[in-house]
Amino acid sequence: MSYTSKVITVEKALSFVKSNSIIVTGLGAAEGGLFMEQLHTIAGSVENVKIVNCNPTHACDFYKEEYADTFTVDGWFYAPQMRKAHAQGNMAYIPNHLHLAATKWLYRNHPNIFVAAASMPDENGYISIGTSNTYERRVMEEADITILEINPHYPFVYGDCVVHYTDVDYLIEADYEVPVVPDIPVGDRDREIGKKISEYVPDGACLQLGIGGIPNAVAEFLKDKKDLGIHTELITSKMAELFKAGVINGKKKNINKGQMVATMILGTPELYEFCNRNPGVAIYDGSWVNDPYTIAQNDNQISINTSLEIDLTGQCCSESIGSRQFSGTGGQADTAIGAQMSKGGRSIIALYSTAMIKDKETGDKKEVSKIVPQLQSGAAVSLSRNDVDLIITEYGVADLRGSNMKERVESIIAIAHPKFREELWEQALSCGIIGKRW
Repeated sequence: MSYTSKVITVEKALSFVKSNSIIVTGLGAAEGGLFMEQLHTIAGSVENVKIVNCNPTHACDFYKEEYADTFTVDGWFYAPQMRKAHAQGNMAYIPNHLHLAATKWLYRNHPNIFVAAASMPDENGYISIGTSNTYERRVMEEADITILEINPHYPFVYGDCVVHYTDVDYLIEADYEVPVVPDIPVGDRDREIGKKISEYVPDGACLQLGIGGIPNAVAEFLKDKKDLGIHTELITSKMAELFKAGVINGKKKNINKGQMVATMILGTPELYEFCNRNPGVAIYDGSWVNDPYTIAQNDNQISINTSLEIDLTGQCCSESIGSRQFSGTGGQADTAIGAQMSKGGRSIIALYSTAMIKDKETGDKKEVSKIVPQLQSGAAVSLSRNDVDLIITEYGVADLRGSNMKERVESIIAIAHPKFREELWEQALSCGIIGKRW
């Protein structure tokens, strides 16, 4: 039997959606683009349909307020269009640690339809959901109906993201490009922070880092390192460049030696080409990859994450602005805790000391400190102060391992922007974090 016997149209796939259906789609580039972009067209024939997604990459009309009575959306990680839907009232965030996202969601939910983007079947009928297996395989195995959008532009990536077409109910033939996240230019502050971070990365270390100016700057300062490995939730374009340069080879890893291991891939066309049929790249189940106990099995695991704001005790808010959800916890706690459990490992939270925001009264832009005495009212604590190791800004490094509250206040204020330091001392006293200045 050929896989073509399972090919259907998007219209046929949409006919499977009934009132009260729960539809789960893939994360990031693994989102089922054709299906999700046309989902709004059945709004007149169904009601109370729930979509569950994570950092989606396609522009879809079902988020719009006019469809709010038909479609609601639950998300593990917010993208810009989800923030707007949240304000309309038809979007809800699912608090989670990435490695438990699937198992905890499945504890209380049953997926009726799972749809994701994938590679074309190979000569043996195998298909790779290679841009993400964060939760995809687990949800796919529980869904009533599974649909994959097979696409010649998608890479065939190895790992337990590979399924046989006979294990899928239906296939849709697609031809859209893999969603791209371009490399962010590196600025002066990025380089200052990147240089400081690189000093904590020994030869033979195993890395976790993400997308953005700071991670890109870190990569610039790693070019003279040797025998680095990758165990991360996300494989990026800069990792591919370091692999090609011989910096990353995974020789010193204790598990998955020689492989770059992750739960997802998102970046440039060059990254997808690099990952295609590359035995040095493997995408595995997020519940295993991001489990802190798995992460800890590699020695010298270095976790590099960022945060929106940090208070003087070390609490990190990395996903909300006050009580308003902005992104998601993702794997920050997973990787930070796992790295500190690793022999020789360190966890790093890197951020600019300041940010520019709009003044609510004047409408003008003003500079504010990202190091604050207390997190904003309602702010999510993405990483507790008990789990914070190193904090790095362009002004220095605060090493919080084993520190008391007085030592924390002093070391964190020392890496704040100089013009805010005196004010932070005063605020630390006034709100009772410390009893006196020393």
